[in-house]
Amino acid sequence: MKGGGRKLCVIPARGGSKRIPRKNIKDFLGKPIIAYSIETALESGCFDTVIVSTDDEEIARIARQYGADVPFVRPKALSNDLAGTLPVMKQAIEWFEAKGEQVDWVCCLYATAPFVQIKQLSAAFEQLQQTQADYCFTVTTFGTPIQRAFKVTEQHRLEMFHPENFHKRSQDLEEAYHDAGQFYWGKPEAFKSERVIYSKFSSPYRLPRYLVQDLDTEEDWIRAELMYQALLKSNAFL
Repeated sequence: MKGGGRKLCVIPARGGSKRIPRKNIKDFLGKPIIAYSIETALESGCFDTVIVSTDDEEIARIARQYGADVPFVRPKALSNDLAGTLPVMKQAIEWFEAKGEQVDWVCCLYATAPFVQIKQLSAAFEQLQQTQADYCFTVTTFGTPIQRAFKVTEQHRLEMFHPENFHKRSQDLEEAYHDAGQFYWGKPEAFKSERVIYSKFSSPYRLPRYLVQDLDTEEDWIRAELMYQALLKSNAFL
């Protein structure tokens, strides 16, 4: 893997997930879902250090079982429902720097990202270097044009957000992307300054929609397991 300097992978995994209790260690086709992220990070050869940032003893134990380091307990202030990813990453980077350990590149890899592949981690890092961006992270396209989206009103009627687009053909509308919620390569300085990720400072690493699935509800979870099994059968992970 090209690019010098120490590369740190941080897998955030707090214990207090609400919509799916204990989501970060919930069973996903036979093993805790966090194990997929840990194993992919370790097997990729992209990183000098792979850690899990958590406030939870059980998550820490499972993370170590699958080979990750858990060098500190995440502060309570960064473990509640309002804690964002950037402050968590900042704390992890500064923890290493306070010990006199240099960090040159950082990747935030989500604990609930079983679809991540080694080749994607490597290619996204090279893209980060080539584009000289502050971040490079996974994105994918919306399945339908967002310009023709609508909402349900309090009167249970429909109302378009942009009614001027009703008569426009889908192919004439600009393609829109969203965060795939898998990983974020970045420069330490960008994470520490909490620079906004969804901005001109970022380079998008595009993924096909069949490799992306939210995991926020039980329905999402079932769909993700079915997708993963189908991808294995089709050798899509090769």
